[in-house]
Amino acid sequence: MYPEQIELARSADDVSRIHASGKLVAVIGIENGYVIGKDLSLLAKYHELGARYITLAHGGHNDIADSSTPQKGLGDSEEEHGGLSDFGREVVAEMNRLGIMVDVSHISKKSMLQAVEASKAPVIGSHSSTRALADVPRNMDDEQLRALAAKGGVMQTVALGAFVKNPPEKQEAMKKLFEELGISGMGELSSLSEANRAVFDQKQKEVDARFPAATVPDFVDHIDHAVEVMGIDHVGISSDFDGGGGIEGWNNASETFNVTHELVRRGYTEEQIAKLWSGNLLRVWREVERVARELQSATE
Repeated sequence: MYPEQIELARSADDVSRIHASGKLVAVIGIENGYVIGKDLSLLAKYHELGARYITLAHGGHNDIADSSTPQKGLGDSEEEHGGLSDFGREVVAEMNRLGIMVDVSHISKKSMLQAVEASKAPVIGSHSSTRALADVPRNMDDEQLRALAAKGGVMQTVALGAFVKNPPEKQEAMKKLFEELGISGMGELSSLSEANRAVFDQKQKEVDARFPAATVPDFVDHIDHAVEVMGIDHVGISSDFDGGGGIEGWNNASETFNVTHELVRRGYTEEQIAKLWSGNLLRVWREVERVARELQSATE
């Protein structure tokens, strides 16, 4: 609709070219491998349409992998496959062959570690934070961070308040609210009636009011920790505004400079900040493209 302002990138080089032209860059990702069902051929179709990363699972298990947040409303037990399924391993291999980045955010720890091991290319955590600072299932612990870095991957630290600052007392209050409404977590909000959703929204506001909101310095604490564990070459930044993201000081794109300002205040160099904002992810993307070329050449 607005080709003079924004362009779709299908490669890492496209990102650099489009940015240099002064346009905004659009990139297509798929946040749940559920969309392929058990049809492996759909991966090639989605790649043809422009998809360049796929999150293996989301809220709830699927045929590819166990989720970090099982959904009781979907009949999920704690785990279904014990990590990746056999089909999930085929999915990872085909994503490697096509040049689609494997995204391990949202999946269980077992699934994540197995996906990193199975992949022939580095993998990404497109939007996760560190469990050392906010102990919630969606975040990654230090073992996961080290495994991701050892394979050359990147974790994109996510500015979603509940993943940045979530004290045990707040988690317990939210757990009681979920139980009161008969759901197991945020992933089941869509199953609530209109009246019960209104109850949830009001009571969530009351819970939030009892605890200080996550701030930009809280968010950058996660970046600091990830850099300490993984090294500067393996950490990135993500917002997730359309998925509930936002923290005090970075609630929309217009406030993005506040994050850079805090990084500068803490002593990060211009080169390091460039890596965090885009360089590290583009490096992984280029490596995924290289591996795909090698795999395709080997079968020709």
